[in-house]
Amino acid sequence: MITAIIIDDELKGRIALRQKITNYCPDVTLLGEASDGEEGIQLIEQVQPEIVFLDIEMPGLGGFDMLQKLVRKQFHLIFTTAYDHYAIKAIRFAAFDYLLKPVDIEELRAAIHKIKQEKIHSSTQDRLQGLLHNLQHKYALNKIAIPDKHGIHLYDINDIIHVDAHSNYSILFFANGTKLTASKTLKEFEELLPTDLFFRPHHSHLINMHYVKRYIKGDGGQVEMHNGDLIDVSRRNKDDLLKLLKR
Repeated sequence: MITAIIIDDELKGRIALRQKITNYCPDVTLLGEASDGEEGIQLIEQVQPEIVFLDIEMPGLGGFDMLQKLVRKQFHLIFTTAYDHYAIKAIRFAAFDYLLKPVDIEELRAAIHKIKQEKIHSSTQDRLQGLLHNLQHKYALNKIAIPDKHGIHLYDINDIIHVDAHSNYSILFFANGTKLTASKTLKEFEELLPTDLFFRPHHSHLINMHYVKRYIKGDGGQVEMHNGDLIDVSRRNKDDLLKLLKR
């Protein structure tokens, strides 16, 4: 069994989520509920849950503010929120799960299943630091949490030269010469990384435009990156790439 608590200022929201967890997530035991951030801190310290369902927007001490004050952060986090594009982007950058209200049952089950597959949640502290950093730098998201076979690690997106598709995984190449095999698809990285910095010139590649050294003419052509790697460009994406290079 997995233990959990709900922190949400709306009574209806707590009741709805409680009923869905009780009816559709038999492996989850709810240990309590809190109606604001201060109560949430006390409840976490008291029962030490494995999962915290946390509402972002609460009067007084909101979800993000509560996390900054919290001492113990050894638990899985699932954010619950009404739609907020920026907050969701920051949450995804930090590799946390979120549920949009009203909570969808299948999305709830998927979030629980994902947590059950994770070996350890000690990375919560590091990911929270990245999340809070990005929230403080609202217009320059740059700390991204990337899962690999060993866990989840924080990286600066400005250090990524390019990302290559590799089946259901991706290989990231960094400015310091290292590379990382990540358990995300290239499509997921394309959706996550900022379009004003990253461009997909080919179905197998995603490049950081700041590291493009030159364009080599051809049918579609190639770009040479600053680390010397040559990246193919499809005929379909050639014109868009050339426009970006002329800016």
